[in-house]
Amino acid sequence: MEFFLDGTPISDWFYDYNIPSVELLGEKYIITDYEIKDDGKIYTAQLQNLIDMVSNNGGGVLVVPKGTYKTGALYFKQGVNLYLEKDAVLMGSDDICDYQVVETRIEGETCQYFNALINADSVDGFTILGPGTIDGNGLKSWKAFWQRRAWNPNCTNKDEQRPRLIYISNSKNVNFYGVRLINACFWTTHLYKSQFVKYIDCYIYSPASPVKAPSTDAIDIDVCSDILIKNCYLEVNDDSVVLKGGKGPWADEDKNNGMNERIIIEDCKYGFCHGCLTCGSESIHNKNIIMRRVEVKEGSNLLWLKMRPDTPQEYEYILVENVKGNIDNFLNINPWTQFFDLKGRKDIPLSYAHDIKLLNCECCCDKYFNVKPDYSQYKLSNFTFENINIKAKDVCFDKEAIENVNIINVNLKKI
Repeated sequence: MEFFLDGTPISDWFYDYNIPSVELLGEKYIITDYEIKDDGKIYTAQLQNLIDMVSNNGGGVLVVPKGTYKTGALYFKQGVNLYLEKDAVLMGSDDICDYQVVETRIEGETCQYFNALINADSVDGFTILGPGTIDGNGLKSWKAFWQRRAWNPNCTNKDEQRPRLIYISNSKNVNFYGVRLINACFWTTHLYKSQFVKYIDCYIYSPASPVKAPSTDAIDIDVCSDILIKNCYLEVNDDSVVLKGGKGPWADEDKNNGMNERIIIEDCKYGFCHGCLTCGSESIHNKNIIMRRVEVKEGSNLLWLKMRPDTPQEYEYILVENVKGNIDNFLNINPWTQFFDLKGRKDIPLSYAHDIKLLNCECCCDKYFNVKPDYSQYKLSNFTFENINIKAKDVCFDKEAIENVNIINVNLKKI
């Protein structure tokens, strides 16, 4: 039996990698049988009517055949699943008018914002099965974002109106199997207050060039537990796996916020990304997180702990193990001050990162230890570096930055 770092057993659920056949998802409803065509037109109303009908009939699976079918925001109901055949593409409209302003969760806050292309709330057992593609069709929104940022460098993500690709909330037993999720306008998948979610054999991609796809995080985990990300390819122009949960000087007292726990990322490959595993700028408590057996082709940060000075944060029992690849920063822990706002609070809430282990890693880096101590804002303690082989331009290590550091068989070579 394996255990998380605090001694909690890893349950059998994390070892079930079986991908079901489409026949196990219920009665099939092929979308082209319901006047939905591969002709470039938007079929939001027809697809939503089909989803509602399938739900009312007791459930089943929408089958998207070969071709490209365009839609605006859809809401999946209990018992309705989605299967995309080979060479099938469900493509999002690039017109923001095909999405609605609703109360939702975005950037660590519950607020009014646009819904996603695929939405599911309070469902149990929702499955999206590949091998086809959900395409966010994001190019127009990316160009608009950078044009707005050139005019107003302080504009936020929410200022430029963009839908997420997939938003799952208040749900459990959600599965992404073998599907391609590409070209998101904004975050690719966002999980909120959900549990027992699996990503198996998925391909998640949004480009960093020639037009950067801004803030297209692959997987945003927001107040969730029991998440498995296995055998996936992740390449986006922001963080790949990022843990959220709330922000603000009293974020830990808000019932909409909370902890992420029992999350495993394993046997994955990373293309370009800003962070392979990021405890994000909208995060208050992350516990029992494992990233292991991964390869990084090109990334900015392997483990990135964003320490937000206006938010109380605790990052604990994090294991990074058996990593190979190329990375700018092996470990990055620094204050994160973007859109800093104490909202009238007089003191800086103290944060903590402790019981972090980095084991059995072999990486080429620009910087091995990008850690800035800031004792007025956060305390770092109980870190272990073991069986680490690093080639880096900067191999400096400041053991005074962390209280109680264990260094075992660490080999640093300056290049």
